[in-house]
Amino acid sequence: MKQKNLKLAVMALCSASLAQAQNPTDSIGQRSSILNESAFTFTEAQLGEDDDMSQNVTIVNSNNNIYASEVGYLFSPVRFRYRAFDQKYNDVYINGIPMNDMETGQFRFSNIGGLNQQTKDQEFALPFESNKFAMTGMAGSNNYNFRPASMPAGHRITLTGANRNYTLRGMYTFNTGLSDKGWAFSGNITYRWANEGYVEGTFYNSLSYFLGVQKVFGNGAHSLAFSTWGNPTERASQGAGTDEMYWMANDRYYNPYWGYQNGKKRNSRIVNDFAPTALLTWDWKISDNDKLTTSLMGKYSMYKSTKLNYNNADNPHPNYWKNMPSSYYDIWDESNSSYRTSEALQNWHDAYDYWSGPKANRQIDWDRLYYSNKQASAQGQDAMYYIQAKHNDALTIALASTFNKQLDKDKNWNIGIVGATNKGMHYQTMEDLLGATQFHNINTYALGTYPANADEIQYDLNNPNAVVKEDDKFGYKYNLLVNNGKLWTSYSENFGILHYLVAAKLGYTAMQRDGKMRNGLAKDNSYGKSHTAQFIDGGLKFGANINLGRGNTFTLGLGYEHKAPQAKVAFVSPEINNDFVKNLKNERVFSSEIGYQLQTSWLHANINAYYSYLTNVSDWQNFYYDDINSFSYVSITGMKKAYYGVEAGLKFKVTSAFDVKLIGQISDAKILNDNTVSYMNSTKGVEYTETIYNKNMRDNGTPLTAASLGLSYHSGGWFLDLNANYYDRIYLSYSPCYRYHSSATARGNCFDNNEPIRSAFEQAKGHGGFMLDGSIGRSIYLKRGSLSINLSVTNILNNTNIVTGGYEQSRSDYSKKTDGTTTNRAYKFSKNPMKFFAYGTNGMLNIAYKF
Repeated sequence: MKQKNLKLAVMALCSASLAQAQNPTDSIGQRSSILNESAFTFTEAQLGEDDDMSQNVTIVNSNNNIYASEVGYLFSPVRFRYRAFDQKYNDVYINGIPMNDMETGQFRFSNIGGLNQQTKDQEFALPFESNKFAMTGMAGSNNYNFRPASMPAGHRITLTGANRNYTLRGMYTFNTGLSDKGWAFSGNITYRWANEGYVEGTFYNSLSYFLGVQKVFGNGAHSLAFSTWGNPTERASQGAGTDEMYWMANDRYYNPYWGYQNGKKRNSRIVNDFAPTALLTWDWKISDNDKLTTSLMGKYSMYKSTKLNYNNADNPHPNYWKNMPSSYYDIWDESNSSYRTSEALQNWHDAYDYWSGPKANRQIDWDRLYYSNKQASAQGQDAMYYIQAKHNDALTIALASTFNKQLDKDKNWNIGIVGATNKGMHYQTMEDLLGATQFHNINTYALGTYPANADEIQYDLNNPNAVVKEDDKFGYKYNLLVNNGKLWTSYSENFGILHYLVAAKLGYTAMQRDGKMRNGLAKDNSYGKSHTAQFIDGGLKFGANINLGRGNTFTLGLGYEHKAPQAKVAFVSPEINNDFVKNLKNERVFSSEIGYQLQTSWLHANINAYYSYLTNVSDWQNFYYDDINSFSYVSITGMKKAYYGVEAGLKFKVTSAFDVKLIGQISDAKILNDNTVSYMNSTKGVEYTETIYNKNMRDNGTPLTAASLGLSYHSGGWFLDLNANYYDRIYLSYSPCYRYHSSATARGNCFDNNEPIRSAFEQAKGHGGFMLDGSIGRSIYLKRGSLSINLSVTNILNNTNIVTGGYEQSRSDYSKKTDGTTTNRAYKFSKNPMKFFAYGTNGMLNIAYKF
């Protein structure tokens, strides 16, 4: 297994003197607290910049909860999600306006990547903590303060070298603070770059910017703040692999997405991501106890992801299952005599020798693809191979207004209103014809099912048989229109030894599809607007802390809400037609928590148990279903899910400079019932409905068991941290089609007296294990400013066996004959899930100068 060298570099710019105080006047927007050098900073994992893996819930911070304040950063190398919750349950705000994507519910942390200094000032709220900007989400909420006057005055220049997704980072930040004339200015520019990242065949190129101006009027009663930011990024992706692939490549980070073209590396999966955003905030300090904050936000997101595809040709991907040695010789089933012959064994050896030979044999052969296309073009044929690009763009406008009132020293009341509209633009373009001269906008998956002159094979009957050139749209084009509004309120009070919170919200969501191509599989139901689906949702939440004295605190939380489904899961097959999913309903979410905390001068400990129960949960997936050589659009409705567990943290102060920390959690996140699945395949456009046996499937991509022992020494400007972390029970994303009733019946041995045998549907898991991380740093105060140097190293012992995510393959272990019977294949898809592994030893050297 290759060991990557730690690339240390120096280069970057970033400012904002945390040590330098601002104007002492209590003006609107001034920073409420100053974070120290150990404050939370984003890692690549927490930024969610690899969409091939799960997004993270990063709201895990609270000043009085050891577990929550530590877990987000400590466990980020394995993409840990707080309580295993999906990102859509974590509400993210900037200046009080919601920033989660209106179609998916996700907040894309990559949209604020590189803005480390701007994102340090934020208000965190765990699920049952009070706050002044929202009714807190089930996975918590956080509100970033992007007002220039709140950012510490000064300059900061930072230079970073790493061997992670990027190798060099330069940052410069400048903040004026609030001047005597009431003006504040702020700016940031960050550049991150890698000619090749940690994984071979990847690269990284990203520029981040932030510009802000704020004017405080008169005596500070009014303030206007304007900020704009963006993060244009181009990066190459990493693909997952099976154990067989990693073994033959002798590389846990084998990447099938690239190959050599004219002797140079070229990646087929390139992501371009840019979401320029503008935010205007008006703060009105009505009185010492009353404040009104109103924000208007506009954002235009542009997201493009490319992919190599093929037409009337062999699959060009080097990791295609038929290229694997185990597709010739059955290494799992001794009774499968058809695939355990001497000839089959020789084929296994031949495939092994080829695939494990020169690196080029297991990468994309770009030169061959160009040659094949030129030959096809000479005969007047369409491109056999091409690069397509999927676009997910969105225009979002949102307005939020919040009124905060301090009724007296012990009582606080907040009320807010939010309105937002989103136009999501989804389409596919021809990125590169790879030397070919033409391609037609027809559904090649449906050819064979329908004759070549049938309407059904046309992607757009309004422009039949359209010739597709590079940059032309083809395949599909549609918009998703989403509007929502929300009214919320919260009240908190200190009542003797009791502090309690009561919050409520009421919301409205409307969604609609607007088709821009008339698909032949749904000629009367794909072009133009669908009907509008409307949902009324809302909820209640109660949280309480009881101070028992002597540092003992008891906590309790209860919540119940109806949550409107996301537009992402609302349509059966949005690339084909206007149909909504059947039985689409509000999610019903019950959440609860109970906890205990002890805080003394030398010991800080907390333990929490939580339980969340969800019904009417819907899911939607779109994947290439290899059994039928077609894309499949899959909707699952009526799911019941439970999230529950225990989490604990302990900080023991041995001396004034030396701490010992222990944190850990054991949890579960699973589906409680079998469900109804509806799916439509791109070969016919017919919707099928049957039972799916997905009971006991777990949420994927995060350890459900995790623990850490940490040693921390901070003294005289030096700090040293060492953490031993353990991860276990890491589930991979389950394949729905493997668990259809029809699939289970065909493969046999899945039922006993018509009852499903649960062991026949077990979910694939990834290997856990130990990881040792550490950091060392020094802060040096100079005559002018200060210098800080920090070296952090992750996975010091180079444990490359820990799985960080992956998925089961969407194909069966059998093939169907024309008479309906089945025969087993040599290759076992059920034994070969795709996996990602944690990076080996990797690190980052950070040098910052503040003045």
